[in-house]
Amino acid sequence: MASKRAYTSPLRERTAAQTRALILRRAIELFADRGYGRVTVADIASAAGVASKTVFASVGSKGEILDRIVDEGVAASGYEQAMEQVIAMRTPETVLEALTRGTRLGNEGQFAVHEAIRKALPCHEHGEALWERATAAYRDALHAAACHLHALVPPPHYPVEETADLLWFWFGPSGWRTLVAENGWSWGRAEQVLYRTAVATLY
Repeated sequence: MASKRAYTSPLRERTAAQTRALILRRAIELFADRGYGRVTVADIASAAGVASKTVFASVGSKGEILDRIVDEGVAASGYEQAMEQVIAMRTPETVLEALTRGTRLGNEGQFAVHEAIRKALPCHEHGEALWERATAAYRDALHAAACHLHALVPPPHYPVEETADLLWFWFGPSGWRTLVAENGWSWGRAEQVLYRTAVATLY
């Protein structure tokens, strides 16, 4: 006798995916607003309009939710596409212009995710590793941008590693956050000034 195949309902799968996405969105909002340590699974469930057991079944514990936020935030940042545009440029000014625009779009679009992660660091038992996992690809991308700048004429005034450090200082999440969140700058104004600062300093 042939064994019965488990039936998978596309509608059920789609509904489950929508529920997971909603739970993660509400978790991001709560973590970014209150801080990871002040949010419970019950809070997330209430904000998403589901039961706590649904949260556990769908995305897991609070720690697992944060892990998923980190991983999905990296995937959704668009850094790979942004870097393709950066590497395609052939003058220092256009490279820095593309880098400024790409990092602006990534940070603006992922601002709540960055806030959720940043506020989790002081109370997370593996905070340092969490931040490294959240930013490793970002740092690698800026290092690749530095190497590309040094392959062009003229190269920056600084060694490659220092150029990469400066790009992280200006265009990493902390640089954007300092101007926009802490000092109330618009994203557009921050983009203009960071671009001009990079060009003037490196060349």
